[in-house]
Amino acid sequence: MRQKEELERVTLLGNSKVKYPTDYAPEMLETFDNKHQDHDYFVKFNCPEFTSLCPMTGQPDFATIYISYVPDVRMVESKSLKLYLFSFRNHGDFHEDCVNIIMKDLIHLMDPKYIEVWGKFTPRGGISIDPYTNYGRPGTMWEKVAFDRLTMHDMYPEKVDNR
Repeated sequence: MRQKEELERVTLLGNSKVKYPTDYAPEMLETFDNKHQDHDYFVKFNCPEFTSLCPMTGQPDFATIYISYVPDVRMVESKSLKLYLFSFRNHGDFHEDCVNIIMKDLIHLMDPKYIEVWGKFTPRGGISIDPYTNYGRPGTMWEKVAFDRLTMHDMYPEKVDNR
């Protein structure tokens, strides 16, 4: 696809009139072509200001969301991802649901070779919850990578001194 046609698909980047969604909005997500399909590489996003709502109390939950993926043909555009993640601000779901919804939406959007989403939520009631989920495309080496990373992902946890 030509670069001009590709840029026409990216409507949020540079658009100062974008309206922030008030609830869960997967339709905000946009993609562009991976120009380096000749080799595999990771793309990592860190969202340190993620907010969702507890579905039971309506109280806000805060987290850093880490998204890492190995693209195939399509890649997620970062401003659309920011707006999408922002759309969880008024969305009520448990921590585990949020990270799985994010991963499934991104799989549906871009069909990556591999993806993982890790939410590191700040404590409420004296406990923090850090759900991790991943996916490797079935029938490829990435399926084994997903299994290995899932079973070993927290074997050497980092020191947490900011919560």
